[in-house]
Formats: sequence, structure tokens, C-alpha cells
Amino acid sequence: MYSNRPLPEAISHRGLRASHPENSVPAFLDALTAGAEGIELDVHASLDGVVYVHHDFDFDDGAGARRMIAGSDSKEIDKARLANDVPIPRLDAVLEAIGTRARVYVEIKARGIENDVMRCLRRHVAWAENYAVHSFDHRIVKRMLELIPSIRTGILQVGYPVDSCAAMRASGASDLWQHADFVDERLVADVKSCRGRLIVWTANTDAQWDRLANLGVDAICTDKVDDYVSWRGAPVG
Repeated sequence: MYSNRPLPEAISHRGLRASHPENSVPAFLDALTAGAEGIELDVHASLDGVVYVHHDFDFDDGAGARRMIAGSDSKEIDKARLANDVPIPRLDAVLEAIGTRARVYVEIKARGIENDVMRCLRRHVAWAENYAVHSFDHRIVKRMLELIPSIRTGILQVGYPVDSCAAMRASGASDLWQHADFVDERLVADVKSCRGRLIVWTANTDAQWDRLANLGVDAICTDKVDDYVSWRGAPVG
């Protein structure tokens, strides 16, 4: 199965979605109950600077139209509902719900909202050590470090650059979020050589978990955190 290395951290990708919509407070709470050590979520900001946890740039306004989060004020977004009459949560509400029970990995989806995210995180400063931010846009990561020098940051990538450490250094990132299809022994060694953490997304099968654990990655972000936690606790055989 796996070696004697510490097993990768269990990060839930947008929460558990068997009974609740993704990126919702109930989905995150189910993931925590299942044993998640980290929660990964996506954020956007409204026209009036409120940070919301939502994957897409737009949302269903309940009247048959799609509206951009960035072009809507918080009163409009607060009225919207996901499946099962679940609201689109504010990041404030999610941080309150999770508290110190897990790390919170915040993916910032759009440029220009860094100050809004910073203000939100600072409202929950007592739990600051549990927070990290990451993005596909590495400029966002660099900006967040300027705003909150102590925050943990990560860069997302899908392909396999020639020098991942150079990309991390350029943005100031300490975590590399790498797609599961582009992880090998050399990448693990490279990230460790620049004292970074390698977080793999989105790995959802036993075979992937076994391979990644043997490679020595630091964390696995998965849609099936309940199954991953069970796999991780299974006897070696």
C-alpha cells in the first residue's frame, strides 16, 4: 500500500456533496465530521466588497437569470439560494462555522478582490494560523503576501513547468497546488528542495492516493474526503 512516510493531509475539495451543494456551510461541516483536516473553497467579492464562497463567477438569482457576483451587491446575493434552499455563504460565515477544526484554503478566483479578502481574514485574526490562500493567477498570491506578510500562500498549476520552484519564488508561495495528472518523483523532490509543500488536486481514487502517498506529497485535495480518510486509516496489506 504505502510507505512509512506520514500520510498526506486530507483536504476536502469544496466540501462533501452527497447531501448538500458544494461550497456551502452544510457541505463543509459534513467534511469535518468525515475527518477532513483542511477545507478548500473558492471566493469572489460582491460589488460592495463582501466576500462570498462560490465557484462560478455568476449565480442563479432565483428569477431565471444568471448574475455576476462582481456586479451584484450583497443584498441581492444573500437572497439567492443553492440546492435545498441553502444560501451562498459569506466567507465570514464559513470561517465562523469551521473555527479551529481545520485549515481553510481559500482559492481567490478574480483579481481586484485582494483587499476584500484581506479585510475578511483579519476579522477572524484569532484563527489566522489556520488560513492559507492560493490562486491560478500568481499575481494575486504575490499581492496577498504584500497585504498579509504572515499568511501561507500557494500557486495553482495544471501543466508541468520546467522550474516549479522558480514560479514559487517569483510569487512568494510556500505551497504548490499541482493537478494529479502532473505529479511525479522529480516534482516532489523539486518542491521539497525549495522547502515548499506539494498539495495535489483533485485525486479521487485509491490508486491515486496510493501512488501519491508513496511519492511523499504533503496533502491531497479530494472530492471524496470521507473515502480518503477511511483509506488512510486502513491496515497496510
